[in-house]
Amino acid sequence: MRASNSIKVVLLHVAVIAAFFALQFVLPEYHHLAMTRVMVLAIFAMGYNLLFGYTGLLSLGHALFFASGLYGAGLAAYHLEWSIPAAFLTGIFAGFAVSLVIGLISLRTTGVAFMIVTMMFAQVAYLASMYFSQWTRGEEGLVLPQSARSFELLGATFDLTNASTRYNLAFVLMTLALVICFVVVRSSVGRAMIAVRENEPRTLMLGYDTFRLKLLALVLSGSLSAMAGATYALLFAYIGSSFASIQYSIEALLFTLLGGGGTILGPLLGTVAMFYMIDITSNYTAAYMLATGLMLVFLVLFFPRGILGSIRERWLKWLP
Repeated sequence: MRASNSIKVVLLHVAVIAAFFALQFVLPEYHHLAMTRVMVLAIFAMGYNLLFGYTGLLSLGHALFFASGLYGAGLAAYHLEWSIPAAFLTGIFAGFAVSLVIGLISLRTTGVAFMIVTMMFAQVAYLASMYFSQWTRGEEGLVLPQSARSFELLGATFDLTNASTRYNLAFVLMTLALVICFVVVRSSVGRAMIAVRENEPRTLMLGYDTFRLKLLALVLSGSLSAMAGATYALLFAYIGSSFASIQYSIEALLFTLLGGGGTILGPLLGTVAMFYMIDITSNYTAAYMLATGLMLVFLVLFFPRGILGSIRERWLKWLP
Protein backbone atom coordinates (compact mmCIF):
# COMPACT_ATOMS: atom_id res chain seq x y z
CA MET A 1 0.00 0.00 0.00
CA ARG A 2 2.83 2.35 0.86
CA ALA A 3 4.54 1.63 -2.50
CA SER A 4 1.24 2.32 -4.28
CA ASN A 5 0.91 5.67 -2.52
CA SER A 6 4.49 6.61 -3.42
CA ILE A 7 3.74 5.99 -7.09
CA LYS A 8 0.62 8.18 -6.82
CA VAL A 9 2.63 10.95 -5.21
CA VAL A 10 5.33 10.87 -7.90
CA LEU A 11 2.78 10.74 -10.73
CA LEU A 12 0.86 13.70 -9.23
CA HIS A 13 3.97 15.87 -9.08
CA VAL A 14 5.05 14.85 -12.59
CA ALA A 15 1.56 15.71 -13.86
CA VAL A 16 1.68 19.15 -12.22
CA ILE A 17 5.10 19.88 -13.70
CA ALA A 18 3.93 18.71 -17.14
CA ALA A 19 0.81 20.90 -16.88
CA PHE A 20 2.85 24.02 -16.14
CA PHE A 21 5.15 23.26 -19.08
CA ALA A 22 2.18 22.79 -21.42
CA LEU A 23 0.44 26.00 -20.30
CA GLN A 24 2.92 28.18 -22.20
CA PHE A 25 1.55 26.87 -25.51
CA VAL A 26 -2.09 27.78 -24.78
CA LEU A 27 -1.98 30.87 -22.57
CA PRO A 28 -2.60 34.33 -24.11
CA GLU A 29 0.15 36.92 -23.79
CA TYR A 30 -1.09 38.52 -20.56
CA HIS A 31 -1.51 35.23 -18.69
CA HIS A 32 1.79 33.99 -20.09
CA LEU A 33 3.54 36.86 -18.27
CA ALA A 34 1.33 36.48 -15.19
CA MET A 35 2.10 32.78 -14.87
CA THR A 36 5.82 33.52 -15.15
CA ARG A 37 5.51 35.82 -12.14
CA VAL A 38 3.36 33.25 -10.31
CA MET A 39 6.01 30.55 -10.73
CA VAL A 40 8.70 32.84 -9.32
CA LEU A 41 6.54 33.78 -6.32
CA ALA A 42 5.68 30.09 -5.86
CA ILE A 43 9.39 29.37 -5.28
CA PHE A 44 9.27 31.99 -2.51
CA ALA A 45 6.20 30.32 -0.99
CA MET A 46 7.81 26.84 -1.21
CA GLY A 47 10.80 28.13 0.71
CA TYR A 48 8.54 29.67 3.34
CA ASN A 49 6.59 26.42 3.63
CA LEU A 50 9.72 24.45 4.59
CA LEU A 51 10.10 26.65 7.65
CA PHE A 52 6.47 27.28 8.60
CA GLY A 53 4.55 24.34 7.19
CA TYR A 54 7.03 21.56 7.96
CA THR A 55 9.07 22.88 10.91
CA GLY A 56 6.37 24.95 12.59
CA LEU A 57 8.30 28.23 12.78
CA LEU A 58 6.18 31.29 11.99
CA SER A 59 8.35 34.00 10.44
CA LEU A 60 7.21 37.49 9.51
CA GLY A 61 10.59 38.40 8.08
CA HIS A 62 10.92 36.32 4.93
CA ALA A 63 10.90 39.43 2.76
CA LEU A 64 14.46 39.84 4.08
CA PHE A 65 15.60 36.66 2.32
CA PHE A 66 13.67 37.44 -0.86
CA ALA A 67 15.25 40.91 -0.88
CA SER A 68 18.71 39.44 -0.18
CA GLY A 69 18.47 37.46 -3.39
CA LEU A 70 16.89 40.35 -5.25
CA TYR A 71 19.58 42.87 -4.27
CA GLY A 72 22.43 40.36 -4.34
CA ALA A 73 21.69 39.52 -7.96
CA GLY A 74 20.40 42.93 -9.05
CA LEU A 75 23.20 45.06 -7.64
CA ALA A 76 25.85 42.66 -8.94
CA ALA A 77 24.35 42.91 -12.44
CA TYR A 78 23.71 46.69 -12.28
CA HIS A 79 26.78 48.12 -10.51
CA LEU A 80 29.41 45.41 -11.03
CA GLU A 81 28.14 44.39 -14.50
CA TRP A 82 28.51 40.70 -13.66
CA SER A 83 27.05 38.10 -15.99
CA ILE A 84 23.52 36.86 -15.31
CA PRO A 85 24.63 33.38 -14.05
CA ALA A 86 27.22 34.95 -11.71
CA ALA A 87 24.70 37.51 -10.42
CA PHE A 88 22.10 34.77 -9.90
CA LEU A 89 24.51 32.65 -7.83
CA THR A 90 25.50 35.78 -5.87
CA GLY A 91 21.84 36.34 -4.98
CA ILE A 92 21.44 32.77 -3.71
CA PHE A 93 24.68 33.00 -1.70
CA ALA A 94 23.50 36.30 -0.19
CA GLY A 95 20.28 34.63 0.97
CA PHE A 96 22.22 31.65 2.33
CA ALA A 97 24.61 33.87 4.30
CA VAL A 98 21.88 36.15 5.66
CA SER A 99 19.63 33.24 6.68
CA LEU A 100 22.54 31.52 8.43
CA VAL A 101 23.42 34.62 10.47
CA ILE A 102 19.78 35.49 11.22
CA GLY A 103 19.10 31.86 12.15
CA LEU A 104 21.97 31.70 14.63
CA ILE A 105 20.51 34.75 16.37
CA SER A 106 16.73 34.43 16.02
CA LEU A 107 16.46 30.69 16.78
CA ARG A 108 17.51 31.40 20.34
CA THR A 109 13.93 32.61 20.72
CA THR A 110 10.68 30.69 20.29
CA GLY A 111 7.02 31.32 19.51
CA VAL A 112 5.87 34.92 19.32
CA ALA A 113 9.38 36.17 20.16
CA PHE A 114 10.78 34.41 17.07
CA MET A 115 8.07 35.96 14.91
CA ILE A 116 8.83 39.46 16.24
CA VAL A 117 12.61 39.07 15.92
CA THR A 118 12.37 37.97 12.28
CA MET A 119 10.00 40.83 11.52
CA MET A 120 12.40 43.34 13.09
CA PHE A 121 15.36 42.02 11.10
CA ALA A 122 13.31 42.34 7.92
CA GLN A 123 12.33 45.89 8.84
CA VAL A 124 15.99 46.78 9.39
CA ALA A 125 16.77 45.44 5.90
CA TYR A 126 13.91 47.47 4.42
CA LEU A 127 15.13 50.67 6.10
CA ALA A 128 18.71 49.91 5.01
CA SER A 129 17.56 49.62 1.38
CA MET A 130 16.00 53.08 1.76
CA TYR A 131 19.01 54.57 3.58
CA PHE A 132 21.57 53.48 0.98
CA SER A 133 19.55 55.05 -1.80
CA GLN A 134 22.69 56.10 -3.69
CA TRP A 135 23.09 52.39 -4.49
CA THR A 136 19.50 51.15 -4.42
CA ARG A 137 17.42 54.27 -5.23
CA GLY A 138 15.01 53.16 -2.52
CA GLU A 139 11.35 52.90 -3.53
CA GLU A 140 12.12 54.25 -6.99
CA GLY A 141 14.34 51.24 -7.59
CA LEU A 142 16.75 50.31 -10.35
CA VAL A 143 16.00 49.05 -13.83
CA LEU A 144 18.67 46.69 -15.10
CA PRO A 145 20.43 47.84 -18.29
CA GLN A 146 20.06 46.10 -21.64
CA SER A 147 23.46 44.45 -21.15
CA ALA A 148 21.96 42.50 -18.23
CA ARG A 149 19.06 41.18 -20.32
CA SER A 150 20.87 38.31 -22.04
CA PHE A 151 23.58 35.76 -21.30
CA GLU A 152 25.37 32.80 -22.80
CA LEU A 153 25.49 29.39 -21.17
CA LEU A 154 26.85 26.14 -22.63
CA GLY A 155 27.08 27.74 -26.05
CA ALA A 156 23.44 28.91 -26.08
CA THR A 157 22.27 32.53 -25.86
CA PHE A 158 19.31 33.37 -23.63
CA ASP A 159 17.42 36.61 -24.24
CA LEU A 160 15.50 37.64 -21.10
CA THR A 161 13.39 40.14 -23.04
CA ASN A 162 11.77 37.17 -24.76
CA ALA A 163 8.57 36.06 -22.99
CA SER A 164 9.07 32.38 -23.84
CA THR A 165 12.63 32.42 -22.47
CA ARG A 166 11.48 34.03 -19.23
CA TYR A 167 8.64 31.52 -18.85
CA ASN A 168 10.88 28.50 -19.39
CA LEU A 169 13.60 29.75 -17.05
CA ALA A 170 10.98 30.37 -14.35
CA PHE A 171 9.54 26.92 -15.06
CA VAL A 172 12.94 25.20 -14.74
CA LEU A 173 13.70 26.96 -11.45
CA MET A 174 10.22 26.28 -10.06
CA THR A 175 10.63 22.61 -10.96
CA LEU A 176 14.04 22.57 -9.27
CA ALA A 177 12.56 24.13 -6.11
CA LEU A 178 9.71 21.60 -6.15
CA VAL A 179 12.15 18.70 -6.47
CA ILE A 180 14.30 20.07 -3.63
CA CYS A 181 11.25 20.36 -1.36
CA PHE A 182 10.04 16.89 -2.38
CA VAL A 183 13.42 15.27 -1.60
CA VAL A 184 13.86 17.14 1.70
CA VAL A 185 10.34 16.47 2.98
CA ARG A 186 10.45 12.75 2.19
CA SER A 187 13.93 12.27 3.66
CA SER A 188 14.83 11.43 7.26
CA VAL A 189 15.70 15.11 7.78
CA GLY A 190 12.23 16.11 6.60
CA ARG A 191 10.58 13.67 8.99
CA ALA A 192 12.72 15.06 11.84
CA MET A 193 11.61 18.58 10.89
CA ILE A 194 7.97 17.47 11.10
CA ALA A 195 8.72 15.91 14.51
CA VAL A 196 10.02 19.31 15.69
CA ARG A 197 6.80 20.92 14.47
CA GLU A 198 4.60 18.38 16.23
CA ASN A 199 6.48 18.04 19.53
CA GLU A 200 9.89 19.67 19.93
CA PRO A 201 10.52 18.56 23.56
CA ARG A 202 9.90 14.91 22.64
CA THR A 203 12.11 15.22 19.56
CA LEU A 204 14.85 16.65 21.74
CA MET A 205 14.36 13.82 24.24
CA LEU A 206 14.83 11.27 21.44
CA GLY A 207 18.32 12.63 20.86
CA TYR A 208 17.81 15.01 17.93
CA ASP A 209 19.59 18.35 17.92
CA THR A 210 16.48 20.46 17.37
CA PHE A 211 18.46 23.72 17.10
CA ARG A 212 20.44 22.32 14.15
CA LEU A 213 17.26 21.01 12.52
CA LYS A 214 15.58 24.40 12.82
CA LEU A 215 18.70 26.17 11.58
CA LEU A 216 18.87 23.82 8.57
CA ALA A 217 15.20 24.49 7.83
CA LEU A 218 15.75 28.25 8.06
CA VAL A 219 18.83 28.19 5.81
CA LEU A 220 17.07 26.00 3.20
CA SER A 221 14.01 28.24 3.40
CA GLY A 222 16.08 31.43 3.15
CA SER A 223 18.13 30.11 0.23
CA LEU A 224 15.02 29.14 -1.76
CA SER A 225 13.45 32.52 -0.98
CA ALA A 226 16.65 34.23 -2.16
CA MET A 227 16.57 32.14 -5.34
CA ALA A 228 13.06 33.49 -5.96
CA GLY A 229 14.26 37.07 -5.34
CA ALA A 230 17.29 36.69 -7.64
CA THR A 231 15.08 35.18 -10.34
CA TYR A 232 12.56 38.01 -10.03
CA ALA A 233 15.27 40.68 -10.32
CA LEU A 234 16.90 39.16 -13.39
CA LEU A 235 13.78 38.06 -15.26
CA PHE A 236 11.86 41.31 -14.77
CA ALA A 237 14.91 43.64 -14.67
CA TYR A 238 13.76 45.63 -11.64
CA ILE A 239 14.80 45.86 -7.98
CA GLY A 240 13.20 48.15 -5.40
CA SER A 241 12.74 48.59 -1.65
CA SER A 242 9.08 47.53 -1.76
CA PHE A 243 10.23 43.92 -2.15
CA ALA A 244 11.83 44.14 1.31
CA SER A 245 8.65 45.42 2.99
CA ILE A 246 6.55 43.37 5.39
CA GLN A 247 3.92 43.01 2.67
CA TYR A 248 6.05 40.39 0.95
CA SER A 249 6.53 38.46 4.20
CA ILE A 250 2.76 38.39 4.66
CA GLU A 251 2.21 37.35 1.04
CA ALA A 252 4.44 34.30 1.51
CA LEU A 253 2.42 33.39 4.61
CA LEU A 254 -0.90 33.86 2.79
CA PHE A 255 0.20 31.79 -0.21
CA THR A 256 1.17 28.97 2.13
CA LEU A 257 -1.93 29.14 4.33
CA LEU A 258 -4.26 29.33 1.34
CA GLY A 259 -2.77 26.37 -0.50
CA GLY A 260 -2.07 24.31 2.59
CA GLY A 261 0.94 24.54 4.89
CA GLY A 262 2.79 21.28 5.32
CA THR A 263 1.95 20.06 1.81
CA ILE A 264 4.47 20.11 -1.02
CA LEU A 265 2.13 21.43 -3.71
CA GLY A 266 0.13 23.67 -1.37
CA PRO A 267 2.28 26.83 -1.77
CA LEU A 268 2.15 26.52 -5.57
CA LEU A 269 -1.63 26.14 -5.53
CA GLY A 270 -1.98 28.98 -3.03
CA THR A 271 0.15 31.33 -5.13
CA VAL A 272 -1.91 30.66 -8.25
CA ALA A 273 -5.21 31.03 -6.38
CA MET A 274 -4.21 34.22 -4.54
CA PHE A 275 -2.76 35.88 -7.64
CA TYR A 276 -5.86 35.27 -9.73
CA MET A 277 -8.28 36.14 -6.93
CA ILE A 278 -6.69 39.58 -6.76
CA ASP A 279 -6.38 39.87 -10.55
CA ILE A 280 -10.02 38.95 -11.26
CA THR A 281 -11.61 41.00 -8.46
CA SER A 282 -9.54 44.09 -9.37
CA ASN A 283 -11.27 44.08 -12.77
CA TYR A 284 -14.65 44.62 -11.09
CA THR A 285 -14.01 46.78 -8.06
CA ALA A 286 -11.48 49.21 -6.64
CA ALA A 287 -12.03 47.50 -3.27
CA TYR A 288 -10.48 44.31 -4.59
CA MET A 289 -8.48 43.71 -1.39
CA LEU A 290 -11.73 43.71 0.60
CA ALA A 291 -13.31 41.21 -1.81
CA THR A 292 -10.18 39.08 -1.70
CA GLY A 293 -10.19 39.21 2.10
CA LEU A 294 -13.80 38.01 2.23
CA MET A 295 -12.95 35.11 -0.07
CA LEU A 296 -9.99 34.22 2.13
CA VAL A 297 -12.26 34.23 5.21
CA PHE A 298 -14.65 31.90 3.35
CA LEU A 299 -11.81 29.54 2.46
CA VAL A 300 -10.47 29.52 6.01
CA LEU A 301 -13.93 28.65 7.37
CA PHE A 302 -14.46 25.73 5.00
CA PHE A 303 -10.82 24.75 4.38
CA PRO A 304 -9.11 25.49 7.73
CA ARG A 305 -5.92 23.66 6.73
CA GLY A 306 -5.75 25.34 3.34
CA ILE A 307 -7.12 23.95 0.10
CA LEU A 308 -4.72 21.04 -0.34
CA GLY A 309 -4.30 20.45 3.40
CA SER A 310 -8.05 20.08 3.87
CA ILE A 311 -8.31 17.80 0.83
CA ARG A 312 -5.61 15.60 2.35
CA GLU A 313 -7.31 15.56 5.73
CA ARG A 314 -10.74 14.66 4.34
CA TRP A 315 -10.17 12.57 1.24
CA LEU A 316 -6.61 11.97 -0.01
CA LYS A 317 -4.59 10.85 3.01
CA TRP A 318 -1.59 9.95 0.82
CA LEU A 319 -0.84 13.54 -0.23
CA PRO A 320 2.62 14.58 1.06
